Amino acid sequence: MNLKSKRVVVTGGAGFLGSFVVEELEDRGCTDVFVPRSDEYDLRQTEDIVRMYEDNAADVVIHLAATVGGIGANRERPGDFFYENAAMGVELIEQARQHDVEKFVTAGTVCAYPEETPVPFSEDDLWDGYPEETNAPYGLAKKMLLVQTQAYRDQYDFDGIYTIPVNLYGPRDDFDLETSHVIPAIIRKTVEAKRRDEPTVTAWGTGTPTREFLYVEDAARGLVEATEKYDRGEPVNLGSGMEISIEALVSTIKDVVGYEGEIVWDTSKPDGQPRRCLDTSRARESFGWEAQTEFEQGLQRTVDWYRTHREEIVADETD
Repeated sequence: MNLKSKRVVVTGGAGFLGSFVVEELEDRGCTDVFVPRSDEYDLRQTEDIVRMYEDNAADVVIHLAATVGGIGANRERPGDFFYENAAMGVELIEQARQHDVEKFVTAGTVCAYPEETPVPFSEDDLWDGYPEETNAPYGLAKKMLLVQTQAYRDQYDFDGIYTIPVNLYGPRDDFDLETSHVIPAIIRKTVEAKRRDEPTVTAWGTGTPTREFLYVEDAARGLVEATEKYDRGEPVNLGSGMEISIEALVSTIKDVVGYEGEIVWDTSKPDGQPRRCLDTSRARESFGWEAQTEFEQGLQRTVDWYRTHREEIVADETD
């Protein structure tokens, strides 16, 4: 698909991943990109979704809008995380079908994988068990969009694809400690502890689980390349292929930040899924995509961005 001649709607295009996807599209010569803003279109409401399609006549939709957060937010708001993600996605796909959208791209979630998935996670393992319970409502809501796109492909010949990005990190991430994921949370805690000369920083859990992290610009490139080149009903992983323990991750962030204090592990907090690392061979073989950013290089860019923007982040939280 040549996106240069298409009108592309990017839901969530003002957010963390979405802003980089919009930039990637523009860098590739796509001149007609529309980002629906929540104050104009509430994508949890069917009438707003219908109005968005009627206003914008999309050729392609890249669906990134989501209600998201870390383990704490998922535990506190499981109903919101299930309903809002399911409602948005299901109706966006149905109305895309009714409005003759040529291609619909869903960004799923690694949280959809079963808790005990063998490492590396193959897309073929997606249905082999129940997700880790702290993220299950969110993961299952997003996984239903895979079911929907596959069903629509079978019945309506609807060109919908489903990508599964692993945990993302990078500039413009959410650094609010109430909702952030582990990398921005530890970056913020260690940067602030260094500034205040505090002797300890608290991290959640035991530090033993493993995770894989994908730099946001690599993810954006993967999503756009999948949009251009991938046309299959099977889901496709987007990951870096690097597995790291949370303990090692926190130690690496400490080194990048230059914080010399002690990490205190709050073992009353949940660890989440025991291990997480993706098999990305399908993306490589199907459309030639691989992650390019070295992990410490990506962390340094993220730390630098937080330090540059920390005052406005704090100001936004206090408004």
